[in-house]
Amino acid sequence: MQSAPKRRADPLFLDEVVLDVAAGDGGRGAVSFRREKYVPAGGPDGGDGGKGGDIVVVADAADPTLASYRERRRFTAESGRPGEAGRRHGRDGPPLTLHVPPGTVVSEADETIADLDASGGSVVVARGGRGGRGNARFATSTRQAPRIGELGERGQRRRIRLDLKLIADVGLVGLPNAGKSTLLAAISGAHPKIADYPFTTLHPNLGVATASDAQTLIIADVPGLIEGAHRGAGLGLDFLRHLERTRLLVHVVDASAGIDAALRDIATIDAELASYGAGLSDRPRLLAFNKIDIPAGAETAVSLNKRYPHGLAISAANGTGCIALVDAAATAVGPQRNPSSPTQAPRHRVYQHRPRNPAPVITREGDAFRVTAPDVERMAAMTDLESDDAVARLQRRFARRGVDAALAAAGCSDGDTVRIGEFEFTYVTGEVSA
Repeated sequence: MQSAPKRRADPLFLDEVVLDVAAGDGGRGAVSFRREKYVPAGGPDGGDGGKGGDIVVVADAADPTLASYRERRRFTAESGRPGEAGRRHGRDGPPLTLHVPPGTVVSEADETIADLDASGGSVVVARGGRGGRGNARFATSTRQAPRIGELGERGQRRRIRLDLKLIADVGLVGLPNAGKSTLLAAISGAHPKIADYPFTTLHPNLGVATASDAQTLIIADVPGLIEGAHRGAGLGLDFLRHLERTRLLVHVVDASAGIDAALRDIATIDAELASYGAGLSDRPRLLAFNKIDIPAGAETAVSLNKRYPHGLAISAANGTGCIALVDAAATAVGPQRNPSSPTQAPRHRVYQHRPRNPAPVITREGDAFRVTAPDVERMAAMTDLESDDAVARLQRRFARRGVDAALAAAGCSDGDTVRIGEFEFTYVTGEVSA
């Protein structure tokens, strides 16, 4: 029996979360009439309702992880205010902003909504409902006293997933206890946990290193990988994705374990990166033969350099070779930071095609008929079914939209139940009555 992938043990680092978000509903349109003594220009003056607040996700560099969503997973934006007499428009609901770290991928049901890979990037994940129109908007030369006010449109409800993929120039990879955390501490100001047992690092650590040419590099130390990491063994599955955005991988090899162990180390990591995919096996890579401060490590590093002449011998413990490693990483990363870009094409206006509303689809639900069409469902949801005038208007709109004809063609007869969205109606020949 295949076991489920293991989850990491560290409860402090949060890099994936599922949120339920609800945008604000639109405000109700007002039904009002102006009646003032000595003012002849009276009539309908109900204002429109305000728009519901959107839910916006913004990449903010001040947030290193998604830990702010550890306790709270449901967010609701404020609804728009109803319209008022005197053609006063209801106040719009303010947008609700959710801050996430740069590098966060926003998705819904395995479909990517946005990849916020730069600080300041934002995306509207749930749109607020539009406000209902007041009766002043329905006045015509032949209908001078309308008593129709639309209800506000319901805001979008969505379940979104946030996945953080750290943005770093260099990713440190290797088996547990290879010395990655010690190396990160030696070349940057980071202070990762360091101990002499496997899996000391339980979450990615970031540090900033400066090369001899003053170029700065963001370095990510990923928890140690073992054989089968791409299937969830150890802590690999949870953190391999943090390597996807790196420009360069530095494979830290424990040279003190001997030549055979070092070669197995290199082969294991190569296989895991290839099995995980996402282009990691094709990523530029440097080999760092660590622990040359130990005699056995120094001897092994010499042997490894014969097979891998571009490898660098280092000692993260005393700093030997670390500056050369940072300089080599900066040299490899530099061209990727400033690729030669072709001449930009002239900007042009992009027109988005808006398809026409599809014909209503009629299906059977037991003894009832279900009408499926987004705009028809929106009509019903925004209609005040307690108002006879509003219901009469809805019936006329249904007829123009082809709902009556589609129901008749589907075999709907007088007295049958018709479901549209969350509402049920009774079909009468030539109309759908509330």
